[in-house]
Amino acid sequence: MNLVWNLVVALQILAALVMIGLVLIQHGKGADMGASFGSGASGSLFGATGSANFMSRSTAVCAAIFFACTLALAYFSNDRSRPASGSVLDQPSVTAPAASGPLTGAAQVPAAAPAATSAASAAAVPAAPAPTASGAGAVPTK
Repeated sequence: MNLVWNLVVALQILAALVMIGLVLIQHGKGADMGASFGSGASGSLFGATGSANFMSRSTAVCAAIFFACTLALAYFSNDRSRPASGSVLDQPSVTAPAASGPLTGAAQVPAAAPAATSAASAAAVPAAPAPTASGAGAVPTK
């Protein structure tokens, strides 16, 4: 499946680059007016109007290949396994396991600093803020 995916992507990129080149090479509708009055376009490779059919058909073929590759890539990318049940509500809920044992790391509340012995050291070390309550303890009471 991976080989098919890579081939379709490569074909899509190649078709896109060729289509961009063909569109840039083509001349607008106003260029045909100059060729009909004797401009130098009649001495081109395909003649005065011969390139219009060839270039437009080549661009159409490249566009068709590009769209087919795009549809194929969309179809292949949507190939996911689907659950047997059609509804998310029919599936059992997944709960996280409860934590057991003492808390460690960032969740652990640091202990209060020991009391200072002198007034100078008490002014230098600010007191640690009280931990905030969470859950039901965060609801203020009267």
